[in-house]
Amino acid sequence: MADYIMNNVWQVWAIAAVICLILELSSGDFFIICFSIGAVASAIGAAIGLNIYWQLAIFAAVALASIFFVRPIALRYLHKNEPNRPSNADALIGRIGRVTETIKTGGSGRVAIDGDVWKAVSNSATDITAGSTVKVTDRKSTIIQVESTTSINE
Repeated sequence: MADYIMNNVWQVWAIAAVICLILELSSGDFFIICFSIGAVASAIGAAIGLNIYWQLAIFAAVALASIFFVRPIALRYLHKNEPNRPSNADALIGRIGRVTETIKTGGSGRVAIDGDVWKAVSNSATDITAGSTVKVTDRKSTIIQVESTTSINE
């Protein structure tokens, strides 16, 4: 087993790169991806026959260079340097959706936003009928609070 790993270290680096990419998906800060880039460079070094010391040096150098050069560019263009980026359900606030199930006064209904259907409530004094457009004003867990867009325009 150890002989196989030593003869195919590039595969270990490739697995490390994929694991770093998966971990990056959970953070979104473009920090862990720098280690993935370093692991890919080391995998290439291992594939051409460099010894483990060169591979480690390549990993450290490329990962460090990525932190200083790639990460700022990625943050600038993909996050637009927003200090408070809404994510997941928080990004729904302010969005416009279409009512798929009538929202009864004092009750709940359903609203579709980008193909996802959310349970919705409203403070409106009247029912909001299916087919109406609404704006999301707040969120509590998986229940969104909406208001009719016709009342916004009036």
